[in-house]
Amino acid sequence: MHTKSQIEMLLASAGVEPNKKLGQNFLIDLNLMRLLIDDANISKDDLVLEVGCGTGSLTQALAERAGQVIAVEIDQMLAQIAEGELAGAGNVKIFNTDILENKNTISRTIIDAIESARKKLSGRFLLVSNLPYSIASPLMMNLITGAIVADAMYVTVQKEVAERMTAVPGDRHYGTLSIHMAATGEVKTERLLKPTVFWPQPQINSAMISFVNNAEKRSRIKSMDLLGDVVNLFMQHRRKMVQACVKFAADELAGINNWPEIFQKCNIDPHNRPEQLKPEDFIAVSNLCREILDNG
Repeated sequence: MHTKSQIEMLLASAGVEPNKKLGQNFLIDLNLMRLLIDDANISKDDLVLEVGCGTGSLTQALAERAGQVIAVEIDQMLAQIAEGELAGAGNVKIFNTDILENKNTISRTIIDAIESARKKLSGRFLLVSNLPYSIASPLMMNLITGAIVADAMYVTVQKEVAERMTAVPGDRHYGTLSIHMAATGEVKTERLLKPTVFWPQPQINSAMISFVNNAEKRSRIKSMDLLGDVVNLFMQHRRKMVQACVKFAADELAGINNWPEIFQKCNIDPHNRPEQLKPEDFIAVSNLCREILDNG
């Protein structure tokens, strides 16, 4: 793990400075790094994905515990520094690429690397990262609803993002992210972080978040894609009554014409607002819609 002075020296020797546009705020509190890794309880059977590996500070510690580490860094110079720092680590692969091909898709290169590594390891697939603020939400959503599902995630994120992840019905932060996380697992704010634990210091507070996937919860969802459509349909109009939201139904949901019956069967008051619905309400609606659509 690298101290602030070590990171400064590595960057200076490469002739670069932290890139604000890429959200490069390095975690320099080594005790917090250890806590993040301890929270994850990593074993030699586990595959760890680290996004935004920077100079390889956290990567080094992850490599000591994991079976394999797939580290992703979009900045070419930082990726080269990390490669130099981890040259002797045979269980680390560093990719100089954007983790997201677009907002809804993880890089095919990274997906292939994860799938290949999982064939060799019998443990969990974990995301453990000091995440760049701009990609935290879309990345974690992808690892919940996308082609590859993480068994657990232990990350640092912007405090506001943490509040969106852990929000409950009626909370102003309650939305798509909190609904999907509560519907598929358990999410928890482990600790709040002051700007002083990063370099350069961000203008906002941060948080360490844990998310553990729950297979039993996930098994109750008949279609993850349709659940996403249902959540988006209602939460895009969160201040309207749920019965008024359905006129905006599109794609598959446009074929549903018996919404009052759906609300009744799901024990949902049509006069409620979407922000009042619990995650299990959205699951119930999407499952019933799936049945209706499949039965023609």
